[in-house]
Order: sequence, then structure tokens, then C-alpha cells
Amino acid sequence: MSHTTVPVPADAVPLPIRFLDCLLVLAFLPFGLAAGLPALGLLAGAGMWIAQRALGQLIDARAAAATDARRATAIQFIGVMGRPFLLALTILAVGLLGEKRDGLAAAILVLVAFTVYLILSIVLRPQRKSST
Repeated sequence: MSHTTVPVPADAVPLPIRFLDCLLVLAFLPFGLAAGLPALGLLAGAGMWIAQRALGQLIDARAAAATDARRATAIQFIGVMGRPFLLALTILAVGLLGEKRDGLAAAILVLVAFTVYLILSIVLRPQRKSST
């Protein structure tokens, strides 16, 4: 019994589904602000989440265009390590420049967005098919 991995083409998944995390972040902003949650934290967290997702798309495109496997791996590694680092620095800066509540709001927003992103990446990952 052999297993093969069939990649799911990016175009096969509708754009709103691929970026559901970003859509949820944007949809939550008006409600969070109307509820009196810390504006600086919400706006900074949402802005940085969307920015790092866009950066991830650019990194993926650069890695895919790389002609050398080592270069593609290095580009992906920088993205995997750098994007969370930028998010952490943003949360820290918001907490230090604003109030602790702002940092907490940014952290919770990013955590929820990451959870949605993680679940989607698991559900949409390539599926193994058995050939018998």
C-alpha cells in the first residue's frame, strides 16, 4: 500500500476561505471598538496580522520562484521565524507604548487569528491518498 500526497492548488480554494482569518479580524474590529475594547491594541494587532499574512504571501512567491532549493528553504525559514517575531514585537511595543490592556487586546486578537489560520492550514493541507 503506497501513499501519495496530492497538493491542493491554491486556486482551488476560494479566496475568502484562504484568508478567512483576515476577514474575521476585519469583521471583529467594529464590534470590538464599539464594545470599548482598547483601540490601540485592536488596530495594531489587526494591522500587523494582515501585514504579516501579506508578507507570507510574498515570501511564498519568492521561495517558489527560487531556482536553488537551498535558497528557497532559506527564504521559507526566514519567513517562518520572522513573521511571529514581528507579531511578538508589535504586541510588546503596543503594551509598552500604550497600556497593558492594549497589549493584551493585541495578543488576544492575534491568538484568535492564528488559531483560525492554523485550523484552516490543517484542513486545507494536501491529503494523503492510498493506492492499492
